[in-house]
Amino acid sequence: MSDHEQKALFTEWLNEHRSAVMKVARAYTLSTEDCQDLAQEILLHAWRSLPTFEGKSQAATWFYRVALHTAMNWRRKDQPRRIRQQPFVEVHAVTVGQFESSEQAEQRETVEQLYHAIQQLPKADAALVLLYLDDLSYREMADVLGISETNVGVKLNRARKALSALMKEKSYGS
Repeated sequence: MSDHEQKALFTEWLNEHRSAVMKVARAYTLSTEDCQDLAQEILLHAWRSLPTFEGKSQAATWFYRVALHTAMNWRRKDQPRRIRQQPFVEVHAVTVGQFESSEQAEQRETVEQLYHAIQQLPKADAALVLLYLDDLSYREMADVLGISETNVGVKLNRARKALSALMKEKSYGS
């Protein structure tokens, strides 16, 4: 694959799977800055891995696999660097609540609670929930995670119950 072909293919896949990358990054991080860092790391891994793509799976499956693998290993690999690193400039997030309706604020709050609950799940369960929320079939989830469709069903059922309990705990606790 030439550099031009790789760049064109990467750009095409990035446009198609950008939201998946951001969902994975958001589910595995606690801050906006970490989310952006992880998203960049996922894209870097995808770029570096693209020449080894053999076409045995669909692009969406491959992109998810790269994103989830990177996210699961990111915190462990990135923690030593973060401990040594001090921010050069403190950046303050823009308040998003100023211009949204009460319905939008409620929806945003629910999504935030969902991501917070997903972050509390074991990494493999969090990955499964993200794939489920992105409407992947059991076959596609099995391909991404390297497990059987039956195992997807069993694990997904357990993860949904755990997620439901976390969401109820949060709604009663707040």
